[in-house]
Amino acid sequence: MNNIKYYNDSLAYDFDMFMPKTAEKSDRRENIVVMPKRAERQKKRNAAAAKRLSAPVTLIMCAVFILAGLCGNIALRLEINEVNSEINEIKSAIAELDSEKTSLEVEMQRRISYANLELEAMQLGMQKPEKENVTYIRVNDENAAITSDGEFVSEE
Repeated sequence: MNNIKYYNDSLAYDFDMFMPKTAEKSDRRENIVVMPKRAERQKKRNAAAAKRLSAPVTLIMCAVFILAGLCGNIALRLEINEVNSEINEIKSAIAELDSEKTSLEVEMQRRISYANLELEAMQLGMQKPEKENVTYIRVNDENAAITSDGEFVSEE
């Protein structure tokens, strides 16, 4: 096709694209004559040889493909089993770590429980404050106090 035609005309009017294509000439030479008897004999020989070889070759090829498929199947199943065993080992390790985490959390809760803190405080000689143990400080309008050392402390 001539590309310049598309620059000058509209593609909507290019009806050459819808015309049936012409048959291309084959590269076959017309001046070669095949002798019928020779060609016929050659065809018979080729057909006989193909028939003789086709059944055993087909059988062997089928056997090879089936054997290759079975070997591939076995190899894939072995790989799957190995991966599954690794997954199961990792799952068991995760379960073991989860149980260890739970036991450590229980131990931590036991150590920091209120009852244990109270017991530990009593062993150290501490007691709950009572009214007579509490000392109140009264502050006048000024925010100041006198410490036990006699120092005067103010807000400033």
